[in-house]
Amino acid sequence: MTTEIDTGPVQAQVELAIGGMTCASCAARIEKKLNRMDGVEATVNYATEKAKVSFREDVSVEDLIATVEATGYTAEEPEPPRDTPAQAAPEADELRPLRQRLTTAVLLSVPVIAMAMIPALQFEYWQWLSLTLAAPVVTYAAWPFHKAAWTNARHGAATMDTLISVGTSAAFAWSLWALFFGTAGVPGMTHPFELTIARSDGAGNIYLEAAAGVTAFILAGRYFEARSKRKAGAALKALLELGAKDVTVLRDGGKEVRVPIAELKAGDRFLVRPGEKIATDGTVVEGSSAVDASMLTGESVPVEVGVGDAVTGATLNAGGRLVVEATRVGSDTQLARMARLVEDAQNGKAAAQRLADRISAVFVPVVIGLALATLAFWLGNGAGWSAAFTAAVAVLIIACPCALGLATPTALMVGTGRGAQLGILIKGPEVLESTRRVDTIVLDKTGTVTTGRMTLLAAHTAQGVEESELLRLAGALENASEHPIAQAVAAGAAGAAKDTGPLPVPEDFANVPGLGVQGIVEGHAVLVGRTQLLAEWEIHLPVELERALAAAEAAGRTAIAVAWDGEARGVLEVADAVKDTSAEAIRRLRDLGLTPVLLTGDNKAVAAAVAAEVGIAPEDVIAEVLPQDKVDVVKKLQAKGRSVAMVGDGVNDAAALAQADLGLAMGTGTDAAIEAGDLTLVRGDLRAAADAIRLARRTLGTIRTNLFWAFAYNVGALPLAAAGLLNPMIAGAAMAFSSVFVVGNSLRLRGFKAA
Repeated sequence: MTTEIDTGPVQAQVELAIGGMTCASCAARIEKKLNRMDGVEATVNYATEKAKVSFREDVSVEDLIATVEATGYTAEEPEPPRDTPAQAAPEADELRPLRQRLTTAVLLSVPVIAMAMIPALQFEYWQWLSLTLAAPVVTYAAWPFHKAAWTNARHGAATMDTLISVGTSAAFAWSLWALFFGTAGVPGMTHPFELTIARSDGAGNIYLEAAAGVTAFILAGRYFEARSKRKAGAALKALLELGAKDVTVLRDGGKEVRVPIAELKAGDRFLVRPGEKIATDGTVVEGSSAVDASMLTGESVPVEVGVGDAVTGATLNAGGRLVVEATRVGSDTQLARMARLVEDAQNGKAAAQRLADRISAVFVPVVIGLALATLAFWLGNGAGWSAAFTAAVAVLIIACPCALGLATPTALMVGTGRGAQLGILIKGPEVLESTRRVDTIVLDKTGTVTTGRMTLLAAHTAQGVEESELLRLAGALENASEHPIAQAVAAGAAGAAKDTGPLPVPEDFANVPGLGVQGIVEGHAVLVGRTQLLAEWEIHLPVELERALAAAEAAGRTAIAVAWDGEARGVLEVADAVKDTSAEAIRRLRDLGLTPVLLTGDNKAVAAAVAAEVGIAPEDVIAEVLPQDKVDVVKKLQAKGRSVAMVGDGVNDAAALAQADLGLAMGTGTDAAIEAGDLTLVRGDLRAAADAIRLARRTLGTIRTNLFWAFAYNVGALPLAAAGLLNPMIAGAAMAFSSVFVVGNSLRLRGFKAA
């Protein structure tokens, strides 16, 4: 009997652009409303103004949008990025309304504040001029606050806009009452500016400078915050705009046709001229050139490519003419995948930020209650209406949860964006916490510490034999074989003989299974392979070559004997070469407090030789490990109390990468390894692992600094305001500064440099 298991409705995902959010409380409200829907899980990011929503198939996107709109905000699915440079135009206009209101507020508020603070400027009817100047500020310039507060009130909610609207409106309304019904409107009235509460009945006090000044300061904070947020996301925008806009496709008969990039399909062949961007991921089928990939990998040295080599879209052809066959287009390209990883990371939330969001959600109602309590306390203690009102308004103005809401997202936006520019992809905020804890880093040898391909490392010749002749004859014979070791010899020989022409073509070529190859090259009977192959022809190595062969094998390298015309002529050493940068990378990892461990399936001799070359201690070498057992090695290290990072690039590394506390996948490796890793090193350079950990730790440190000062600001300022030690206008300036400080601190990550 077969039993079917119901796994539940299929989950879908959508990303919504949210409009109308003005503070972290707004994001918390929307997130709460969406998560109350059955089968919906949502995360709303105030800094990116986006909601990432997972939902069941019985929930529609229209239902999600309706829920957001019922909360008092707007929502829509973002339009796909346009291919024309005109896409920057709407962004340039986003800040115009805010800038216009800010300009109006500053121009009109400055004289109002000056007259309130400087008695010499208080002429006979100065208070009525203050009213005339302050009225447009409190109505027109502050209109977005009032509108948002009214919208929130209709939905039974309160946000930062509620505090600002209530505070400025109360100060303005009190001033109107004092001017028209109290004694503040009399000719010659003076108004000394007070930083603290003033004990009087309030009938002769006006707060126009507070109403206008608070509005101007908060608008300034919002404006600079908005500009800074755009800068924070600039790296991702730049990443998305890297791709080519159009491409020259080769049609029937090699006809060149210029088409938009959207029309390019996998399998199409396209032309890349010197100085042009490579349109999409593909394989070179004609030509050779140097490709500058610095915009994607952060690697400043161009890479030489030729027929059969893979190239990546958005990189720059710095040399010759190339014909490339497209292998991946659109959303499947490496550039698109990088952009998705960066955007997903920016939309995530660290544990500390989730706590801040929960606090922001209840913060505004608590502050309103605290303001009322402050008002009642001062009135109850006989301080008078003026003192009580001043303290209550200061409490309303100073309590801004915006800095809390911006602390994590802005640092993530800048940190992940900067990482993408350096070829480091951070998958999410939870990764940052892992980088702080790790103390051990496990390095897969092949493809991570070494190049991952066999390379000719050395040639030893018998007396009287030229090295060039040895390489030419051995390379020619090995070039006819498909064996990886043979190809390494052929490639090394071809590189050494590039000035003397191509390798000759052998005659009577024969492969001797398990022993090597033999054939005729330029009239010489050549043997290349094990010493047993030479022994079958009764050829023996002279003493110096025997020593060279033994030393190579002791170092874990493959030694190949070469003979022709009945005599042994040389020994070639082939091995998986250590990357030039690996030793330096190991030093950098040690400087970060990490213990490097070399993990390999090779024999102990090979592992020990590689470890010695890069500077890994012999006790930290784990050799002869089967691919399926790599995850067990990570588990054993974790069982000893170590926090383990793992660097790998192969399919057989995926499970270990997932098991490790921090997985770093080489971008030159397999898709399975990249998907399993927490950090992806696009350029495949182990030095980038040290840079990635430094950047992640720096980003985490920035988030912690932001959260500390955001909390410290509110914890320290609220009691001062309640105690009557802050003028509302000063409170408004301090509140605006807190948000700008948090964003500005995050922007410092843009200056992070790879070591």
